[in-house]
Amino acid sequence: MARPDEVPELIPARMVNEYTYCPRLMVLEWVERDFRDNVETLEGRYAHRRVDERAGPLPTSDGTARSVELSAPQLGAIAKIDLVEVSGGEVAPIELKRGRPPDIAERVWEPERIQLCVQGMILEENGFSCRRGFVSFAETRERVEVVFDDALRARTREVLAELRAVVASGAIPPPLVDSPKCPRCSLVSLCLPDELNLVSKRSTSLRKLVPASDDAAPLYVQAAGARVGVRGERIVIEERDGTTRDARLAQTSQVALFGPVQLSTQALRELASREIPVAWFTSGGWLYAIATGLPHKNIGLRIQQHAVASSEARSLALARRFVVAKIKNCRTLLRRNADPLAPQVLDELRRLADTAEQATEAASLLGLEGAAARLYFESFGAMLRPPERALARFDFTGRNRRPPRDAVNALLSFVYALLARDLTATCAVVGLDPYLGFYHRPRYGRPALALDLMEEFRPVVADSVVLSLINTGAIREGHFLARSVGVALTPSGRVKVLEAYERRVVELVTHPLFSYRVSYRRIFEMQARLLARTLTGELSAFPSFVIR
Repeated sequence: MARPDEVPELIPARMVNEYTYCPRLMVLEWVERDFRDNVETLEGRYAHRRVDERAGPLPTSDGTARSVELSAPQLGAIAKIDLVEVSGGEVAPIELKRGRPPDIAERVWEPERIQLCVQGMILEENGFSCRRGFVSFAETRERVEVVFDDALRARTREVLAELRAVVASGAIPPPLVDSPKCPRCSLVSLCLPDELNLVSKRSTSLRKLVPASDDAAPLYVQAAGARVGVRGERIVIEERDGTTRDARLAQTSQVALFGPVQLSTQALRELASREIPVAWFTSGGWLYAIATGLPHKNIGLRIQQHAVASSEARSLALARRFVVAKIKNCRTLLRRNADPLAPQVLDELRRLADTAEQATEAASLLGLEGAAARLYFESFGAMLRPPERALARFDFTGRNRRPPRDAVNALLSFVYALLARDLTATCAVVGLDPYLGFYHRPRYGRPALALDLMEEFRPVVADSVVLSLINTGAIREGHFLARSVGVALTPSGRVKVLEAYERRVVELVTHPLFSYRVSYRRIFEMQARLLARTLTGELSAFPSFVIR
């Protein structure tokens, strides 16, 4: 919780606008430092492009100044004013807006009127006479006057006081309920208003507001000796033989490098500035490093994460949710795909899930999860139905790793590493510390929280990819290399697995809780954000992802 003396002394006028529009939006954008563009924010930035390019002092006589930044300590506000017009000894702030005036009596929405009034009061505190301002609409090229009367000034001071109180409380305001503002908000996929209201039982309405998938996709580079650089808006990969290929930066969500691949300093800097994670793997597929640029600015969330991790009871409550979801999803995968399968296997997995829900100690939960995993992998072979010519190659007698000693385990280990990479990057994007978990305890170099979130996705994403590769014959004996210390995938084998994994994570599935179709990669982020809301106390219990 923040103390009143921790609230910034000067509140930006734009945040007063955001608070009036939606208090939760202001906290997400200003306090938690989360932001995401959409078409409207990009259009707004385009409308501001000229005033943002050049700033200048206020003229001493009639004239106009652009991008004027002033503060008012007594009011407790600061503003960067698009335009300030000086005429006849008076000044008037002008705010540039996209679109056209709304069809209401005032012809300017309240958030814009209050933002403009803040700017006018700041100008007054700096010694200028200011009785009115204007909103200039880009689409219609109209200027609408806003008079700073006593009622608007009183409302502006009231909003400033409310905003300070909300920030000082340290709590995020609840989402708006069934609001028409939400579909147009650029932060809707970060806020998850209808989803949180449904889980918290504030509303039973659920609109499809979250985009089903992301247009950006990971870029994989595994050619030994390849060099990765940037040229303009493109990532350029140059291989040893001189061949090149490229990818658009705007359509790249992650960069994954396998083995001896070089990344230029310029490329790393550009990727970091765009918050595109870079993951380094060994040639065999072991994840050993991720670069994400500067950490997320939401330090308050990580403080809450550390507080929960320090509490055995609260950590155990989350750990139970991860483990129970994993056991249930393993059971469902076996029920759908294993043939033959002894009925007692499903019964025992159900019993283990029920018992895990009541576990009172971390050690007992670990034992239950281990028992379920052994039972699951003992039956895993019953889901494998490779083509006849490959039967011997894909015999599976149990899980082994470090190194994997057979082809199936080599596939499982590689896909688990890909899944760990995705969840580690997702945790960092959301503002969580990937290395501080609740079920997987902290250990040097281990992304414990990413492994926690992985649990419910191991069967439905990773294991499903392995089953698909083997049972369709997409992966063959020639895609593996047997060594004295284990079995590894060849470069061509890794390509097959990467293609299958990407198909799986972008596949649209019906969300079991929210009932709309969305990709697994989008679900990864949703689960991380729901976990964040659980840590901050907004949700009383973490809603697990359990397939039906």
